[in-house]
Amino acid sequence: MRYLALATDYDGTLAKDGQVDGPTVAALERLRDSGRRLILVTGRELDELLGIFPQVDLFERVVAENGGLLYRPAGREEKLLAEPPPAALIDAIRKRGVQPLSVGRSIIATREPHQGAVLEAIHELGLEWQVIFNKGSVMVLPSGVNKATGLAVALKELNLSPHNTAGVGDAENDHAFLSLCEFSAATANALPTVKERADLVTAGTHGRGVTELIDQILADDLRGLSRCLTRHAILLGTRDDGSDASLDCYGLNVLVAGTSGSGKSTITTGLLERLAEAGYQFVVVDPEGDYSTLEGAVVLGDPQQAPTVEAALELLTRPRQNAVVNLVGIPIEHRPAFFDGLLPRLQEMRARTGRPHWLVVDEAHHLLPTTWHPSSVTLPQQLEGMVFITVHPESVARAIVAAVDLILAVGDAPDRTIRAFCQAVGQPPPPLAAGMQLEPREVLAWWRRTQQPPSRVRCIPPRSERRRHSRKYAEGNLGPDRSFFFRGPAGKLNLRAQNLNLFLQLADGVDDETWMHHLRQGDYSEWFRSKIKDADLAGEAEQIERQHGATPEDSRAAIRQAIENRYTLPSEPAEYAQAAEETGKSGTAAARSPSPAR
Repeated sequence: MRYLALATDYDGTLAKDGQVDGPTVAALERLRDSGRRLILVTGRELDELLGIFPQVDLFERVVAENGGLLYRPAGREEKLLAEPPPAALIDAIRKRGVQPLSVGRSIIATREPHQGAVLEAIHELGLEWQVIFNKGSVMVLPSGVNKATGLAVALKELNLSPHNTAGVGDAENDHAFLSLCEFSAATANALPTVKERADLVTAGTHGRGVTELIDQILADDLRGLSRCLTRHAILLGTRDDGSDASLDCYGLNVLVAGTSGSGKSTITTGLLERLAEAGYQFVVVDPEGDYSTLEGAVVLGDPQQAPTVEAALELLTRPRQNAVVNLVGIPIEHRPAFFDGLLPRLQEMRARTGRPHWLVVDEAHHLLPTTWHPSSVTLPQQLEGMVFITVHPESVARAIVAAVDLILAVGDAPDRTIRAFCQAVGQPPPPLAAGMQLEPREVLAWWRRTQQPPSRVRCIPPRSERRRHSRKYAEGNLGPDRSFFFRGPAGKLNLRAQNLNLFLQLADGVDDETWMHHLRQGDYSEWFRSKIKDADLAGEAEQIERQHGATPEDSRAAIRQAIENRYTLPSEPAEYAQAAEETGKSGTAAARSPSPAR
């Protein structure tokens, strides 16, 4: 389910003339019986509400006093969410002859046209209090307190996300909490401004409108109304014609595919940053540690310690917490099995909580190969909210690629990437220009279920631009399969650089012939691109490699500068310096190279 909670206003929405009729109560019961949660969000004072609404126990939380008070009906517990009204303010308002006047736990309430007198009293005392209107009612609360702040507290207590909440209201004071909800509805009797901003205006007024919304939630989880939710679209970038390219925040599967080192992780990082800013929860399954420095996410696992499924699930119980499940501490051959154990647990969590909203699978061709045959539990009929990242779309399980809606082809020959995808799914390719070249951070985007041809999109770069201060690349142990080996023209050396810091140390120590041999072959740029996965660094190294007449000293210095401009390297350990010095003397001593930085 996508919508696990309904937040509803009381007066003018759920109730008419203060009363909720029988059919509306029955609709609330049906929604509760479906496993969804009910939250009442009202401007009324709690004691008054309890006196007129005996069915309040249908709701798991009541946000009363326009966000100033939280009530838990099951335990008859109250929680004050705002400071009580100052006695001086109450006295100042009364002295101005304001009637009617009521005082709650955190709210002062009256009616129009007394708002002027109330504002005079607030100004006279120099208080930071605000006036909120509700169809003729005038409510006075501490600054910043409203129905949205109260609803946020209620959702947090229930471990629910606003992105899994539908809301319905009718008046001025409902704007804030309706904007917080993923889906907002206004009843037919709502104010025009509320209707204008709502995703849906019901045909019925009051409780009949709420019942109408409930019936649609129960019928198809509001899938038929998903076209209304353009306000939640996530911006991908800009097309050649200057128009925005956006993607739906829900119900979409994305494939990011292209050559190694082409910027797939950079594109994905930018997308994840914007999802996090919008409050959508994500989890990244990261086989090679490419997202170990991702901002806004907790990383589980490192080269020394494998992650656990239980730790990931526990972390994700908090709706605003994102996770990276780093698999570098698991032997390569065991990583698919770990993923096979994680995926059904995440799917089960999604069924209960609607989260995580997005699941990102890096190296999908390794974790989900063509030989992968999931059970019906592991792979439900409709995958949603998935991002698959791969070099080889044709090497990913057919059940996975068949579920993809949007392809983002990056790197060299994006047309070949899309053709390879089409061959894998048995779909005729769209019109494609052969030999297309993309600029950095550009993708060839194809919404394959539409009739539109692929379009070139310049993606928004991530805030950090994946600023390369990563300890993994600078001083970690990349493993033999991702290390650089200085072997020399005759292949007599076997000097392993398992990180950038040691690479620079060994580069300073190897003889000129060895250095220039790898430079002329383009080995440095290839390593930066395919193993360090830094396309910008690789591009700069390529320019250095192509310089005719460059001396060993000049090219060493230029490569060093390019690395240091992107990475924060550790201070030079004495053992590294000694190993490099011995390498320069013997050409073989670095076989005794020190263990990686700890």
